[in-house]
Amino acid sequence: MEGIAKLPMGIEDFEEIRSMGYYYVDKTGLIRTLLENPCKVCLFTRPRRFGKTLNMSMLKYFFETGSDRGLFDGLEIAGETEICDAYLGKLPVISLSLKSAEGKTFDKTRKKLQSIIGNEAVRFSFLSESDRLNETERQQYAKLIELDDAGDFAMSGELLENSLLMLSRFLHKHYGQKTIILIDEYDVPLDKAYQSGYYDSMVDFIRTLFGQALKTNSSLYFAVLTGCLRISKESIFTGLNNLNIYTVKDIQYNEYFGFMDTDVRKMLAYYGFTDRYDTIKEWYDGYRFGSLGIYCPWDVVSYCHALKMNPFSVPQNYWVNTSSNTIVRRFIEKAKTSDRNEMEHLINGGSVRKRIRQELTYRDMDTKFDNLWSFLYMTGYLTQQGEDENGLTELIIPNREIRWIYAEQIRDWFEEETLRDSRRLSDFCNAFLENDTRAVEEGFNAYLRKTISIRDTNVKKEMKENFYHGILLGLLGSMDGWKVKSNAEAGEGYSDISIEIEEKETGIIIELKYAENAAFDESCKAALQQINDRNYAEMLLDDGMKIIHRYGIACYKKRCRVMSDRS
Repeated sequence: MEGIAKLPMGIEDFEEIRSMGYYYVDKTGLIRTLLENPCKVCLFTRPRRFGKTLNMSMLKYFFETGSDRGLFDGLEIAGETEICDAYLGKLPVISLSLKSAEGKTFDKTRKKLQSIIGNEAVRFSFLSESDRLNETERQQYAKLIELDDAGDFAMSGELLENSLLMLSRFLHKHYGQKTIILIDEYDVPLDKAYQSGYYDSMVDFIRTLFGQALKTNSSLYFAVLTGCLRISKESIFTGLNNLNIYTVKDIQYNEYFGFMDTDVRKMLAYYGFTDRYDTIKEWYDGYRFGSLGIYCPWDVVSYCHALKMNPFSVPQNYWVNTSSNTIVRRFIEKAKTSDRNEMEHLINGGSVRKRIRQELTYRDMDTKFDNLWSFLYMTGYLTQQGEDENGLTELIIPNREIRWIYAEQIRDWFEEETLRDSRRLSDFCNAFLENDTRAVEEGFNAYLRKTISIRDTNVKKEMKENFYHGILLGLLGSMDGWKVKSNAEAGEGYSDISIEIEEKETGIIIELKYAENAAFDESCKAALQQINDRNYAEMLLDDGMKIIHRYGIACYKKRCRVMSDRS
């Protein structure tokens, strides 16, 4: 595929993408829109992996003094000659990413921030000899980049709080042009501070840092911030009256974060993957920013890369690997029965109506359960289909990938819950060993009533079976001395679950079926027939098991039926 652009896997630097021959989905229209709709401070909130960092890099390379105009050749903004002549490479830019500004204590995070801001200040080393700064200003700049004996930046807490203000003023004075400030992932330090118990200290620090640089800074041309959450003005943006916020609910700028359908179709045509369009749409589309449908770009690029490596690649859950998904787990753990019923309805393809509060602090996550709906929405685990006349937002799960995240978190939570009652769990598992189909059926029904079931009508039968398979596998896998295998090769196929209990010289084979329209008996008999027809017991017999129990289990919604070859 010589001459074909490389896919930018994990590359978020605009200059690297453009100069090293990577595929780029043109979002430079953001530059024109920003300039045509001027605001002193803009905040864009979007979920993770929707192109925020790449857009900030693109803004930096466009505006920063001395930038290479050739980076923008052939892109949409290059057609705006007046804008390019007036702004391209003409302004000083301070560009920070707070993505790595995290630590278990306030002091450790503050040191990370010292490093981030100090390293950015080092980029402007010419200020130490600038004849446009007076001696005092040059000494103040030297303090910003001064190192201690350990090689770390030595600026004091007060100097750090004033660092962005001072640096913007020095650049303004040196160039004779006001400074642009770009702050990517501004809310990461707040998120980590909340998780680690020093939230108030971090709020006070960030409020001062941002207030100094963004509030009454005469050297500021404009600033752009990005993050996942909006964060209430009362928290860190106190008195910042020049702030414009654009969230996933707003119409403005929505085409610049994430891929539109036209972007995806063009990329697939370029790489020859047009036949995978429906699959990609099912897995990675479904977000709605304002009134526009959006795909997660991280997923689309990752899957296209996988297809280049192996044309037979199946979709994976790429987005899930970029976060701990703790917000979903928090919801499941705190939810009451009615809330879990609503979550179940969502997972099964339905929608719920909730009042979304966009101005929240991280502390609000735990003060009121209903706030979690807003956090799930703003962080990309839910999306919207519009508002009703009462201001309630209709929420849905956007796509198959996110539905999988819920299913996994539910399964993990359920397994932990069941392990707390070890005696009950042991009795349930031993019922398989004793061929007590009634006890197995009653026990599994009780567990199914407790969990959140997945029976989405849009999901294939095999996927529904996988849910029950996973639940049962987790239960049986808790037994010491039981060798439990899933989808193991056996006889003339692969058995759903096979168990060897060497001490008892006993083997267990389980085949699960989803009982469409509650056809329990028919499905159980079909499962047992499959065990026999495909000779699944052969492997267990070869391993020395003298007693074999065969079970056909049929599941539908939150009910099951169990049959054995001896019942």
